[in-house]
Amino acid sequence: MFDAPFDVFAVMIAIAAFLIALKASNQATDLRRRLSALEANLHTPRPIQPPPLTPQQEMEQTLAPATPTATESPAPDAELAPPLVADQAAPSPIDPDAAPPPPLPAAGPGLEERLGTRWVVWIGGLALALGGFFMVRYSIEAGLLGPGVRVFLGGLFALGLLGAGEWTRRKESIADIQALPIANIPAILTAAGTAVAFATVYAAYALYDFLAPATAFVLLGLVALGTLAAALLHGPALAGLGVVGAFVTPILVSSGKPDYWALYIYLAIVSAASFGLARIRLWRWLAVTTIVFALLWTFPGLDLGAQLAAPHAFHVIAGFVLAALLVVCGFMFGPTIDDGQIEPVSSGSLAAYLFGAMLIVLSSAHADLALITFTLLIAGTLFVAWRAPAATGALGAAAALVFIVFAEWAVRANPDMLVLPGGPLPGIGPTATDSSVTLHLVMAAIFAAGFGGAGFLAQGRSTSAIIPVVWSAAATFTPIALLVALYARIAHLDRSIPFAILAVLLAAAFAAATEALSRRENRPGLAISIALFASGTLGALALALTFALEKGWLTIALALMSLGTAWISIQRPIAFLRWLAAILAAIVTARIVYDPRIVGDAVGTTPIFNWLLWGYGVPALSFWAASRFLHRRGDDAPLRMVEAAAILFTALLAFMEIRHFATGSDMTSPPSLLEFALQACVTLAMAIGLERLRLRSGSIVHNIGAIVLTVIAGLISVFGLLILENPWLLTSIDVGGLVFNLLLLGYALPAVLMLLLSYAVAGHRPTAYANTIAGGALVFALAYVTLEIRRFYHGPVLLYGATTGAEQYTYSIGWLGFGVVLLGVGLLVNSERARLASALVIALTILKAFVIDMSTLTGVWRALSFMGLGIVLVAIGWLYQRILFRRQMPPPATQTSA
Repeated sequence: MFDAPFDVFAVMIAIAAFLIALKASNQATDLRRRLSALEANLHTPRPIQPPPLTPQQEMEQTLAPATPTATESPAPDAELAPPLVADQAAPSPIDPDAAPPPPLPAAGPGLEERLGTRWVVWIGGLALALGGFFMVRYSIEAGLLGPGVRVFLGGLFALGLLGAGEWTRRKESIADIQALPIANIPAILTAAGTAVAFATVYAAYALYDFLAPATAFVLLGLVALGTLAAALLHGPALAGLGVVGAFVTPILVSSGKPDYWALYIYLAIVSAASFGLARIRLWRWLAVTTIVFALLWTFPGLDLGAQLAAPHAFHVIAGFVLAALLVVCGFMFGPTIDDGQIEPVSSGSLAAYLFGAMLIVLSSAHADLALITFTLLIAGTLFVAWRAPAATGALGAAAALVFIVFAEWAVRANPDMLVLPGGPLPGIGPTATDSSVTLHLVMAAIFAAGFGGAGFLAQGRSTSAIIPVVWSAAATFTPIALLVALYARIAHLDRSIPFAILAVLLAAAFAAATEALSRRENRPGLAISIALFASGTLGALALALTFALEKGWLTIALALMSLGTAWISIQRPIAFLRWLAAILAAIVTARIVYDPRIVGDAVGTTPIFNWLLWGYGVPALSFWAASRFLHRRGDDAPLRMVEAAAILFTALLAFMEIRHFATGSDMTSPPSLLEFALQACVTLAMAIGLERLRLRSGSIVHNIGAIVLTVIAGLISVFGLLILENPWLLTSIDVGGLVFNLLLLGYALPAVLMLLLSYAVAGHRPTAYANTIAGGALVFALAYVTLEIRRFYHGPVLLYGATTGAEQYTYSIGWLGFGVVLLGVGLLVNSERARLASALVIALTILKAFVIDMSTLTGVWRALSFMGLGIVLVAIGWLYQRILFRRQMPPPATQTSA
């Protein structure tokens, strides 16, 4: 299996040992330097600084005579004492009890010191290890020594290095010489000796077949364990080398029939030694390295499935127990830690072995032994986290892994859930429940009760805020996730009353927990925990509705849940409830994106009163009411989300009902003039309503919603009514009767609504915005006049037929009449906007007369056109002179007699 040359392997081992030892020793030196600095700071006396004086106090102190204070008494012989000469220094009294001044911090090592005391030693240790390797290589190439002698000499060289390391360590301790932390000569010699010992045993096994696999395995393991033991005396360098060598040994010793039991027993012993060393010396890096290597050794043999479930289960259980006993802070033999802290290594160690147990369950296709192992480790996680808050972080990983296990079990039995809404392929439908359902149901009940009960009882046990929140989050997430997975696996996502009953019971349990916690005195994290349990209540109720209802009823139920959540947020002012109402609104919105018809083809054929009214109308009313509740406690992101959903569902209700009515319940047919006309009118009406509403509410959502609806109405009007479905341009549409027809609905009514909208925004939005809308009203009014005249001459279908002279003359008369009416309105109500609109229409009429009428009309029609235009223009001028400007002329000043 291993065919690489011996010298290459030897160099790799030596370099790896050198790098690991260098990194570990650097870390140890840094820690010792920090400790020395901390001790120096603790022994440094700190003088008490008097408070600073104000300028007035400094002046008074300068001018005032020097008098003894109440705490100072003048010396009895002060008058007899000679005055001090200017150049004579007064002797300072010496306090024999005063602490000596702190020593100055030592300067960092220079380049010469680094080269002479550190790097030379490290390079020397590396050279010793490589020298032994290359001596063996030379003896092989020269044929000087036989294989047995080579191995024997390699072993003697290793023992010599180990003995030299121990001798120098003892001599240093006898002579009371402090070893340099980075260039510890005994540690270097011992590391080189262990590296040579590894290489010698491996050469005897792999190159010369002197050792059986079992013997080589035991010897390499003993060398690794001895290296870890020597690390107690020589520091982290040997610890790093020992743990790497111990976990790499099973790779070096190969066998045609691997014995996983022997492997995992050996790894358990190595893990125990490594965790013990990490605990004694408080080396977190060593514990993390051991956990990573142990987790990697879980992967071999997973492809064999349930055949190797037993040894793999032993491996993760042994590692989990050892980590709980020796690594988790505050539990059994683990390091101490302050209360209320979540320690990453403590939580991560448990989570790593839980992940390994999950891999065993998935690879073995949920074998009974693997499931039991996984359940035991989850229970152990709850117990350890309950006793040791430092491991609370493992609860999140445990809850997530539980859901992954059950979700994989559900998908494995229902592959059609991974297929798009078009449906699964033939023959891949849901399968019947198998014998594993009972075991999974029992496990789900245990997990739900364990997480839920422990999460509730854990509230108030810690002075930290994060720990009870983690417990409550796991307590609410896990039961709901398990219920969803079981529903998908057993009920195949179909309607199920039993699962709806279970969801209602779960909601009742969460509600009881919420009420019980609400009556307790306030503790750190309690408010968030209450919010989480309340969210679990509403989430379980939503699941109950999902399980019990079909199609559109689920959409209605979730919308009502959002309304209920908003109302509860008034009764229980919990911040997360506002977000939950918004989340439910988002879920309902996503539901209609998935299927806008809500109930598929079963919408119904009755106009207005069909499933669209309930599927969109009830959510719209719910979201409007929910926004009113949420608005009572301020304007924030959840309120805006619900307001946006209310506007969206109101608009969608109108659009979908219009489409259902205009297409005769055929929701997939192309649009028509009737549909565009109704959509434009309804959109403009909703824009007017939002413009009025935003002035009272001040909501930015209402503000933006009004603008968006106005833009949508403009797009529908321009592209839908004036271009695509214009009955005179592209399509042959039957517009209906002479007066009451589609032209009245599609052009006259939108013109009126645009005019009303322009007045609604006047004074509240920019002038250009209001004038643009008013210009649209003018265009649609003129289009209605034009199309109505054509309807009079051509009948219901306006597309066909030539334009006669009488028709062309009627257009001019109609436009003039429309301009006169606008002028009359402007004069009557004194509206400058109406008078300007009149001027535009009359100017357009004049342009038509000189461009079109002059070239197309002949005979009497041309004369009548210009005669009528002239009479109207003269009349307009007279009206402006006699009425408008007469009103604006100031009254003449009265003359008084002198």
